[in-house]
Amino acid sequence: MTIYIDADACPVKAEAETVATRHKVRMVLVSNGGIRPSQNPFVESVFVSSGPDEADKWIAEACGPGDVVVTGDIPLAAKCVAAGARVVKHNGEELTAANVGMALATRDLMQDLRSADPFRQGGGKMFSKADRSRFLDVLDRVVRSATRV
Repeated sequence: MTIYIDADACPVKAEAETVATRHKVRMVLVSNGGIRPSQNPFVESVFVSSGPDEADKWIAEACGPGDVVVTGDIPLAAKCVAAGARVVKHNGEELTAANVGMALATRDLMQDLRSADPFRQGGGKMFSKADRSRFLDVLDRVVRSATRV
């Protein structure tokens, strides 16, 4: 079992490392660079070539059943769920086969709305302490569940 982190813009790397260390599970930070490698023996850094979605492609190819992926990227989440991995967003929401299709459709709809209306840019709520706490709880539960399998 491995925890894969889509690390370039991940606000919960430290929390994920805490969970990986607690459960003695390998964690892989995948990024285009600019992230300081961890001294933690459970944490590995993988640097992919710069380019659109290179980290996403690497994670989607590497993950499989029993793995956990941490990402806010819905298309990547859909690929990982299809590969049998469990996916947790930064806010603690778990994406599964039952809800990832709806998340993908909502993402596409919002992208269309933003492109049709130049005044509808940005958006979304700020990342909060409650989101961070929820993420930590959900990731811990998902990792415990995945290690039992």
